[in-house]
Amino acid sequence: MDENGAERDEYDDLNPLYVIWEEPDGSHGGSMRFLPTTGRTMVNEHFGDLMSGPITSPLIWECTRFCLTRGAGSHVAAALMLGGGEVMQNFGVEHFVGVFDARMVRIYRMIGASPEVLGSTGSGREQISVGLWHFDDRDAALVAERAGVSQHLSRQWFDRAFGTTNVVDFARSA
Repeated sequence: MDENGAERDEYDDLNPLYVIWEEPDGSHGGSMRFLPTTGRTMVNEHFGDLMSGPITSPLIWECTRFCLTRGAGSHVAAALMLGGGEVMQNFGVEHFVGVFDARMVRIYRMIGASPEVLGSTGSGREQISVGLWHFDDRDAALVAERAGVSQHLSRQWFDRAFGTTNVVDFARSA
């Protein structure tokens, strides 16, 4: 961690995509990082023992560094998931894979975005799991409601960030 509280690791050097929630005052409210599993990923390099084999597909991206700023409103986690859903829908990604600890199970359930657990180690509060998320239209509606953000506004965020070009073809070539 640097003097400003920012953390970096070796995966930040791989040009990941970040979804970031900015608070009204311009400060960081939360963020999460995405990398295609066709390249190096944390889940394959550090948590492979929790799965039956490496996950490598242009249709599955890794989600890591799910981070909420202290005091962030409960809507922020859902807004990040909604942004992740936009990435999935607009880049042609069918699933996200990620590692999470036991306390996140309640948060994901509250958001309406619980993963399919692929494997776990430890127990109780010490449990670490690898999960696989899917995001369809029903999920999008539920998560948007939890975030307090319309699906139309969510799409506008994506369009402003990436324009209106067909990004699906680009993502599948990654």
